[in-house]
Amino acid sequence: MKVEIKLQPELKLPFAVIHTGEVTAEVQRAAAMLSEERAALISAGEDDKIVMLHPEDIYLVRVEAEKTVIHGDKKQYRSGKRLYELETLLGPDFMRVSKSTIINLHLLDYVAPSLGGVMVLVMKNGLRDYISRKYLPAFKRYLGI
Repeated sequence: MKVEIKLQPELKLPFAVIHTGEVTAEVQRAAAMLSEERAALISAGEDDKIVMLHPEDIYLVRVEAEKTVIHGDKKQYRSGKRLYELETLLGPDFMRVSKSTIINLHLLDYVAPSLGGVMVLVMKNGLRDYISRKYLPAFKRYLGI
């Protein structure tokens, strides 16, 4: 990503503009990092109560049966938010790996090749998911390969 910083002494608060041809995962992460409105806690449903989750405790977020499900270490939580909303709120430590899944990059255990050009990823708590071919190039850039 090309970055340019312009000094303007008359500005009281920093102001950022992102020029892009399309909104990619990289652009969303950059916007989340720059935004001061990023949530420190994520609200989610568990049984009949609402719990507050720290992003670092979230392993992955997945759409299952048209519902957004947040997976923690041993529990699952419901979210009323759409996947793209959570992707923005969770910020740069999270990456979309398929149309229906976002993972916490810090809680990723390992990645292995699978059939059909996709790769399987395994989280530190044993959860498994697939990286679709569409998101594989960005994931490889993250890994530095």
